[in-house]
Amino acid sequence: MSLTHSNIFNIGKIAPNFTLLDVISDKKISLEESRGQKGTVIMFICNHCPFVIHVNEQLVSIANEYIEKGIEFIAISSNDIENYPQDAPLYMKEVAQKLNYPFPYLFDETQQVAKQYDAACTPDFYLFDENLKAVYHGQLDDTRPKGAKSDGKDLRLAMEKLIANQEPIETQKPSVGCNIKWK
Repeated sequence: MSLTHSNIFNIGKIAPNFTLLDVISDKKISLEESRGQKGTVIMFICNHCPFVIHVNEQLVSIANEYIEKGIEFIAISSNDIENYPQDAPLYMKEVAQKLNYPFPYLFDETQQVAKQYDAACTPDFYLFDENLKAVYHGQLDDTRPKGAKSDGKDLRLAMEKLIANQEPIETQKPSVGCNIKWK
């Protein structure tokens, strides 16, 4: 495990579009057809990272709560499955079903989407408004594996500000996790 911080993704930048395989439905899904009425959270995750495992329960809870408020969630795994076979689509589907992911779990086989977003770690969180303009890129919360239980306070605050049409969080702490496993 290599501790990695997320890269800078400027507020106001438009989300790059993509179409990827959703391992849950076995259908290709695009950002354009999956975006939320009020906003969209795009998160780069994977199966084996302890940082993702630590927040998985909270991701499901937050998504279930905020989908009802008009914010859609999209999870993407971009890891190299040749060297990290536990992150292959078959196992992604198993994890998603076991944890009852209420959002699509997309496989970025070419790693092109991760590169377009300049994603660096898992988990890596991006929040976009209804026009797909970035309003938040940072951590879910201050918790880490083997520490306090995740509460999602940073992402929750960013979403609440978006829903209330308030200015984005001024100080956005980078996400921390395992590096994306590049080919």
